[in-house]
This record gives sequence, structure tokens and C-alpha cells, in this order.
Amino acid sequence: MEIGVPREFKDQEFRVGLSPSSVRVLRENGHTIFVQSQAGSGAGFTDEDYQQAGAEIVCTAEAAWNRQLVVKVKEPLTNEYKYLQKGQILFTYLHLAADRSLTEHLIDCGTCAIAYETVEQTGANKLPLLSPMSIIAGRLAVQFGARFLERQQGGRGVLLGGVPGVKPGKVVILGGGVVGTEAAKIAVGMGAAVQILDVNVERLSYLENVFGSRVELLYSNSAHIQAAIKEADLLIGAVLVPGRRAPILVSREFVQQMRPGSVIVDVAVDQGGCVETLHVTSHTNPVYIEEGVVHYGVPNMPGAVPWTATQALNNSTLPYVVQLANLGIKALEVNPALAKGLNVQNHRLVHPAVQEVFPDLVN
Repeated sequence: MEIGVPREFKDQEFRVGLSPSSVRVLRENGHTIFVQSQAGSGAGFTDEDYQQAGAEIVCTAEAAWNRQLVVKVKEPLTNEYKYLQKGQILFTYLHLAADRSLTEHLIDCGTCAIAYETVEQTGANKLPLLSPMSIIAGRLAVQFGARFLERQQGGRGVLLGGVPGVKPGKVVILGGGVVGTEAAKIAVGMGAAVQILDVNVERLSYLENVFGSRVELLYSNSAHIQAAIKEADLLIGAVLVPGRRAPILVSREFVQQMRPGSVIVDVAVDQGGCVETLHVTSHTNPVYIEEGVVHYGVPNMPGAVPWTATQALNNSTLPYVVQLANLGIKALEVNPALAKGLNVQNHRLVHPAVQEVFPDLVN
């Protein structure tokens, strides 16, 4: 099969769909890989690295896109819609619940769109292709939050770890899944006071075994959220409902009650976000101030660490890419986990969670 790897065009997105080592595996399976020139340069991979692995380097995005299988990292942007083709398989993060325009275009053009974030292992409720980026995003959320708490960045001027004689900063995390757990690990390691709120009591019990008394664990409801964020220096949104838009847990009224100069980092922004006042930003312009609070809404946070993120992503996606390359669309019949990743096929919106968001687009 011919496999295309275009360069990412999202603002400062330096990850790449396939690493040279992944290309080598696919070549050993008899496939031809077309990599757009400089596609991997931001992640530390040169065109020569890809050529040595067996890829063909192409100069234009169209030459990379015009293939049976296209492997990317982020969803196609508006200027890439023209490359989408009927019968083509697109394998990437899509987050369609937060992007009606892309959903409509995928339906219209007839592309077979498989989303990393909805590939789900049967019976395990695990999201194997979302997990590695969730780990990275959770860890970066605290790293970025700590940075924007600095006074020069518009924050309160709080050191999360504090110093002897001065209490540490307070980190409130909404959601105790992979993102929230990883964020808590970093925040605890920095010496911050940490609270995690979640609606899953079993998950809270698990987190107690992980963190013990180092993290305060609370059942998530509006009263607890309101009380917690009033004292927060850093609020991290880590809410995930697979395939669906994230629920709004923090209203504008709640944000108004936060301390001036406190920081919100909403990792759920790629699924619409869980904070009413937060909208999508970019690595170029990552923050803005609203209601006196610093808001960070970059949807592709792991793109800040592309060398690490590309390899972590490929470690998880490669077995599925090989299966798609070997079997084509029939891979969906033999791999139930991959089948759950199917969002659009044959001009139809097929993923149940996205159908609930856009019922008028269901045939």
C-alpha cells in the first residue's frame, strides 16, 4: 500500500505521523511510504533519516496526501480539506465533537476517517492511542501552569513548591483520569498542595492508593468545584468523555471568584473545554486574561515536546498502521479496537458519540 506522511500545519505542531523507525517497519512489510520534505525536522528527524529507512521524500503536501492511507498527528486544517479523497483512509487525531466543519467535510468527501482518540480496547475501556499524549499533556499542564503563574507572564507570582516559611501554591485538577493523574504526579513532585476532583468513586480509591495523603481527593460536584477553585493558584481541566464534547464544569461565575492572576490550563480544550471562559489558543499566543485570570487553551500541548511525543505516539500507533497497511479497510473487521476508532465512512457519520453531538448529520 502507498502511505502518505504530510507535514503538520497546525501552529507550531512539530510532531510527525511516522518516525523513521516506523517507516522501516512498514517498508519491511512491503509498503511504500511518501514523506513530505521536512515533515520530521521539528521532531529531530531529517529527510536523510527517512530515506535511509526506505521512504520516498516528496516536495509537496499534495504528493504526500494523494495516497491510499494518510497518517498524521492532528486533524486536517481548512487549507488541507482539498486533499481529502473518497475511499482514502485517514488515521490521525480528529476530535470531531468540537469541529462541525471538519465533520461535515469528511462526510461530503467520502474519506474513511479513523480517529486515534476513539480507538478503544474491547472490554477494557482503554484508549491506547490517546493515553501516551494524555500522559505528556498532563505533565506539561503543570509545567506550563507554573510558568504562567510567574508575574512577568501575567500570573500571581506564585512558586508552586513554596519555600520554608511560605506555603506552597495550590493546584486543583478536575478529572482523575490519565491526564489528571500525571498532572498530580508533577504537581506533587514540585511540592504543591494538590486536589483532584472526580465523579468516579472507584477511581478516587485507586488514586488514594497511588498518592496516599499527598493529594486531597474529592467527589466532583458543583459545590466542591466552586469551593476548590476559589483557593486555586492553578486550575487544570482534565475531563474526558470519549468522543463527546467535554462538559462545562466551571462557569464564568466560578471563574470570577478565582484569585486575580491565577491560571487555568484546560487540557480538554480539543474536545471543547470544560471551562466556560476558555477558548482555543496556540503555541504562538498561548494565553489571554479574562475575568482577571490567565487562560491557557493550546489544543496540541504535546507538540511542544515533539521528539518525545512523536516516539511515544508511534510506539502505540504503529501496530494499527501496519494492520491498516496490510489489510486496508478489512482491518476494521479483524480488530475490534480499531473499528471503534472509525468516525466517518462512505459519506456517513458512524461513531455513536459523535452522532449524539451532531444528530442532524446522521443519515
